[in-house]
Amino acid sequence: MRKTDILCAWCLNAATAFALLTRVPLPRLPNSAFDRQANAVWAFPMVGLVVGGLAGSIGVFTLALGLPATVAAGLVLAVQIGLTGAMHEDGLADTADGLWGAWTRERRLEIMKDSVIGTYGVLALILSVGLRWMALAALLPFGIWPVVAAATLSRSLLPPLMAGLPHARDNGLSRSVGAPTRGPVAVSLILGLAVGWFAVGPIIVGAWLVAAVLVLALALLARSRIGGQTGDILGAAEQLGEIAVLLTLLALVVP
Repeated sequence: MRKTDILCAWCLNAATAFALLTRVPLPRLPNSAFDRQANAVWAFPMVGLVVGGLAGSIGVFTLALGLPATVAAGLVLAVQIGLTGAMHEDGLADTADGLWGAWTRERRLEIMKDSVIGTYGVLALILSVGLRWMALAALLPFGIWPVVAAATLSRSLLPPLMAGLPHARDNGLSRSVGAPTRGPVAVSLILGLAVGWFAVGPIIVGAWLVAAVLVLALALLARSRIGGQTGDILGAAEQLGEIAVLLTLLALVVP
C-alpha cells in the first residue's frame, strides 16, 4: 500500500471516529468508512484531544476575562456536552437505570433502551456533572491540560472494553461498530497515555490506573448483569474514566 493510501485511510478512520463520538458537522463520508468502523477506534483519543482542547480553551479564556472558576468549569462542561450531543451522559443514565433497576437480563436491557430516565439515572447524572464541575473549577487555573488529559484518556479506554466484552444485544450502535482487533486497541491506549503524559506529565500514569480499574469494574458488572457491553455501557465507561482522571489529578496537583 502506498504512503498516500495509508494516510487517506488514517484520515478516514479519524473522521469516522468523530462521526461516532461527536455531533460535529463533517463532510459526507463514503459508505466504505462505515463498513469497518472498528478500525477507527484507534482515533478515539484524538476525538478527546479535540473536544477537551476546545472546551478547555473556552474555560481558560473565561478565567482570563475575570469570571469565577465555577463559571468557567460550567462552560467547559457545556461545550463538551454540545460537541458530543450528551451521548456519554445519556449512556451513563441508561446504564445506571438498567443495571440497578431490574432483576433479569432481559428487563435490564429493555430499561436501557427506554428513553425515559429513572431515579438511578438522574442521580448518576447529578453526581457525574457535579463531580466534574467541582474538579474542573479547581483544575482550570492550571490551564487546559487537565481537561485535555481527562477527555483523551477516558476515550482511549473504550476500545479495550469493546474488544474484551461480547455484545449484549444483536443490534444497536456498539454492535454495528463491531469488535476491534488488537492493533487499533493498542494504538488507542498508547495515544491516550502519550497525550496525557504530554499534557500533565508522569502523574497521568496514576490517573490512568484509577480510571482503568473503574472501567474494569464496570465491565465486570455489565458482563454479570446483561452479558456484555452496549453503547450505553461505553458511554458510562467514558464518564467514569473522565471523573477518575479529573479527581486523581485534583488529588495530585492541587495543594
